Amino acid sequence: MAEVVKMPKMSDTMTEGVIAKWHKKVGDKVKSGDTLAEVETDKATMDFESYQEGTLLYIGIEEGAAVPVDAVIAVIGNEGEDYKALLEGGAAPAKEEKTEDKKADAPKEEKAAEPAVDLSSIKAAVIRMPLLSDTMTEGVINKWNFKVGDKVKADDSLADVDTDKATMEVVGYEEGTLLYIGVEEGQAAKVNDIIAIVGEEGTDIQPLLKGGSAAPAAGGEKKEEAKAEEAAPAAEEKATSSDDSRVKASPLARKIAKDKGINLSEVKGTAENGRITKKDIEGFTPSTKEVEQKAAAEAAPAPAKDAGKAAPTITLAPFVGEEKFTEKPVTQMRKVIAKRLSESLFTAPHFFVTVSIDMDQAIVARNKMNEVAPVKISFNDLVVKACAVALKQHPVINSSWLGDKIRFNEHVNIGIAVAVDEGLLVPVVRFADGKSLSRISAEVKEFAKKAKDKKLQPSDWEGSTFTISNLGMFGVDDFTAIINTPDSCILAVAGIQQVPVVKNGAVVPGNIMKVTLSADHRTVDGASAAAFLNTVKSLLEEPVRLLI
Repeated sequence: MAEVVKMPKMSDTMTEGVIAKWHKKVGDKVKSGDTLAEVETDKATMDFESYQEGTLLYIGIEEGAAVPVDAVIAVIGNEGEDYKALLEGGAAPAKEEKTEDKKADAPKEEKAAEPAVDLSSIKAAVIRMPLLSDTMTEGVINKWNFKVGDKVKADDSLADVDTDKATMEVVGYEEGTLLYIGVEEGQAAKVNDIIAIVGEEGTDIQPLLKGGSAAPAAGGEKKEEAKAEEAAPAAEEKATSSDDSRVKASPLARKIAKDKGINLSEVKGTAENGRITKKDIEGFTPSTKEVEQKAAAEAAPAPAKDAGKAAPTITLAPFVGEEKFTEKPVTQMRKVIAKRLSESLFTAPHFFVTVSIDMDQAIVARNKMNEVAPVKISFNDLVVKACAVALKQHPVINSSWLGDKIRFNEHVNIGIAVAVDEGLLVPVVRFADGKSLSRISAEVKEFAKKAKDKKLQPSDWEGSTFTISNLGMFGVDDFTAIINTPDSCILAVAGIQQVPVVKNGAVVPGNIMKVTLSADHRTVDGASAAAFLNTVKSLLEEPVRLLI
């Protein structure tokens, strides 16, 4: 029996997911445990395994499209099984029920007497909901620009349609009378559903509606073009290639092209059936020869009326440049980063405290440790360990704001911000205060590898009590970070800078690292933040204390 497959909730904060890649296609056999797809959540891209066995009958979401948690994304069942009732909430389609009832009640003579209708003989054409974006599955009629009975032209914009990405024009490419509107303003229609019919006034359109799943009348578009050619005056028949009146383009595209002096016949349309849209006009680049000719024409000085009396005017040729940009859809991870950090910055009253740390002894200690350590210890590992020890001494920094109460965490779980191509992940080193520097180093390296390979799991990034963001490897002098709520604080770690310092009354070279604590003033006061940073400073300036 067919079963629906729904978008799973793969993390505690996930509200929707993006299908990054399908590993199966319709018709493939699926076993329990097979990876159906890769799903991009707000945290990472994860494999989605099937818990059903059978044949993949239906895929409802294209790669790159987002759907809410629990939305139907696929159907698995027996090969050839009718699954459409599942997509409609479990009820059989009303149209099929009526057809079956009619078949049961109608006498045999009536069935034999019903003649077949030749749809190609009907002088009308159906207008369907077009696919206006790569992720579009349905569109909402925002506004009809014509009403039933109005005359329409082939390039008229019949309606404005709200897609999953923007409000766009629908052009019917048919001339005649608008005979039928099938979707009211504010209502949605699936891609390829009939939304209107255009044809000769008085045409019986019922056969087209009854055969709504059939394609438009064969050759309908060619007939209309032939009709238009017959009706055109002789002068228009002799029009040159520069006459773009018959090029398929939206009204807005035509207006922009006219304003910019662009010949539509030279623009390649990317919409359905080669229609030219605003995007095509804005992205159009004239040939080099045309640009040079235009520039030369504009640069050529007008003939001087009295060359003997006045010096010729010097005219600079216009500089021809090209405005270009690239737009990419916002990923699920970036959406959640934007949402959570905006909530943190505008909800939690941040304040910032900075200290400079002398890292001379830390450099010496790290070099000696790496002579015997099983894994290479980084300066970041030293900072993690120093913060873990300091948090046990300053529990208010290790707290969480919960609205009506403050939680003072007795365990120390330190989140380490890791940059990936899609954004930022924060895996957690748990119970960091009780772990050795070698153990911390190994865990951080493993997290970085898993983040790069998109293998982090929810258990890897949940439950931090304090966060560290280190940009020292990028040569940053200092910066501030936004708190990773519900933590009370985050430490921004800059690079180690060689600067002159005063020691024992003399100016000598020094290695200074600045760290800045961002603190939530609802839980932490300035004195508490300063005390915590002084403890971190003393531990890093005398790193032997980290080994005790």
